[in-house]
Amino acid sequence: MHVLMVHNRYASAQPSGENKVVDQEVALLREAGHRVEVFERRSDDIARRSLPGKVAVPLLVPWNPAVRTELAARLRAERPDVVHIHNVFPLLSPSVLAACADADVPAVATLHNYTQVCPPGTLQRDGRSCTECVGATPLPAVRHGCYRNSRLATVPLAVGLAVNRRRWWSGVERFFCISAAQRDVLARAGLPAERLAVKHNFVPEPGVRRTGAGEHLLYLGRLAEAKGVRLLMAAWDQIAADGGVGVPLVVAGAGPLEREVTAWAAGRDDVRYVGLYDRDRCRQAVARSVAVVAPSTWLEAFGLVVVEAMASGVPAVAAGHGAFVELVEDGVTGLLHRPGEAASLASCLRRITADPDGNREMGRAARRRYEQGFSPAIGLERLVEGYRTAMAGRSGGADGAPPVGNGNAGSRRGTPRGREWGQ
Repeated sequence: MHVLMVHNRYASAQPSGENKVVDQEVALLREAGHRVEVFERRSDDIARRSLPGKVAVPLLVPWNPAVRTELAARLRAERPDVVHIHNVFPLLSPSVLAACADADVPAVATLHNYTQVCPPGTLQRDGRSCTECVGATPLPAVRHGCYRNSRLATVPLAVGLAVNRRRWWSGVERFFCISAAQRDVLARAGLPAERLAVKHNFVPEPGVRRTGAGEHLLYLGRLAEAKGVRLLMAAWDQIAADGGVGVPLVVAGAGPLEREVTAWAAGRDDVRYVGLYDRDRCRQAVARSVAVVAPSTWLEAFGLVVVEAMASGVPAVAAGHGAFVELVEDGVTGLLHRPGEAASLASCLRRITADPDGNREMGRAARRRYEQGFSPAIGLERLVEGYRTAMAGRSGGADGAPPVGNGNAGSRRGTPRGREWGQ
């Protein structure tokens, strides 16, 4: 099979689960003998642009005509069987959909977040759940400045969502939702439910597993409000005031709260802030953990670090909402705390460190869960089946959706619907 991956890579200075997923899927498919090529832009390149070039970037977010021309030409020349679209923000834009239609190549898209219904993609505002834009115009996002707390910065995202909503509906044969929780939100928002398939992300074998009780609790990810970093600090302060849990908290990552985390951890024996780990150090840190902590305050569409912990035989303590409730079986493969509640998170951290025998059994159960639902073999099967479904026929789009591209999309046949993977 010949696959072209389309992805705008996030800045390398901060952890990106999406970048990781794309790289892992490319490697998985190539190892299985498929021909995989990549059409990409890199957010890192924005810094090297001239001042006029930087100023022009927001104008390209809703639509980048040069990308449409370049990608369509490449598709016509190389004729891949399917195009797999990941992130298109900020340099690619939904113009990639028109390019696929121009060249008559079927497209699938992985929905890594909620940008189809929420300009910043988080379904969150001021640390609380927000669905004002879901199923409606995205004007509330502009009014509240939901992206980077800036009305001006939010405008391109809101415009892109408004003008391209139906283009997504008609231009994609199969949407890969990375959790059932995400699929349900998107279906309620009006995306064509028959084209929303659940395909959990897979995780490669880590090459190292936990062998003892673990040395620390681990937070591994972006240092941001939505990831629950401030909630974790508050919970850990409660634990410290009660005498601690016998192991330190290791915080690894980078992001907008880095200075705050650095100052909070300074001079403490029970907290180590270690900055941004490379891939090998991440694996080692996970395998030495009593548990991995994922206290996100927003509705995570997946939760890659939780599955990475499972692969190493390590349980997780995660917020009891979003995708975490289908990844973590409370009391079996980890613990779920009440979302947004520091006291509940603190209680779960005490509990998972207080019973070494129970912790080890949770770790074994987590590993079994990984093998059954998130291994490379399972991931390859779901990817290939999704591609073949898209190639087998063209959907014709949602009722009333405008045509995409220049209308030369060729014949359209019925596409099998409703299949779900990873349930």
